[in-house]
Amino acid sequence: MAKIKVRNTGEWIEGEENVRSFLEKQTVLYEHWDPTKLPERLQENFDLSAEDKNEILSTFGDEIKDLAQRRGYRTWDIVVLTEQTPNIEELLKKFEQVHTHTEDEVRAITAGEGIFIIKGDDSVGYFDVVLSPGDVISVPEGNPHFFTLTDARKVVAVRLFIETEGWIAHPFEDPAFVK
Repeated sequence: MAKIKVRNTGEWIEGEENVRSFLEKQTVLYEHWDPTKLPERLQENFDLSAEDKNEILSTFGDEIKDLAQRRGYRTWDIVVLTEQTPNIEELLKKFEQVHTHTEDEVRAITAGEGIFIIKGDDSVGYFDVVLSPGDVISVPEGNPHFFTLTDARKVVAVRLFIETEGWIAHPFEDPAFVK
């Protein structure tokens, strides 16, 4: 279940309804899908074949199609990040830069953990959203953020896109951001 750390106060926000309420106020979509729908062999599997990835997409097909219809997403895929991912350090350096997109950045976590660091409104500042299996988040277009891994350093996530080529990151320089 997702939890949030507000960086400027150190406050932790936990519990599905509290997380959803906080993120809603920051215009960030949060949902929770049932991760136990996946066959057990895929629940904490980070070495996925193309068939495994298709099975994950099929298992969450109804949820993906519902979200896509509501939000205008036209394509989706699976991303797997682990210590075995080629060039993982370079990828993380690229990811760990505050940026924006011209479309939402969406992740539905199916295994492992990830963190979105998001710029909130002026009263909140930056906050970290720690995501675990079943958590779905959509950071709105134009909202400064970045995604990274937790100390476990492994995640499997469904990504949804409006543009069929995927999203393009636009650097966002913010002197208020502290890593």
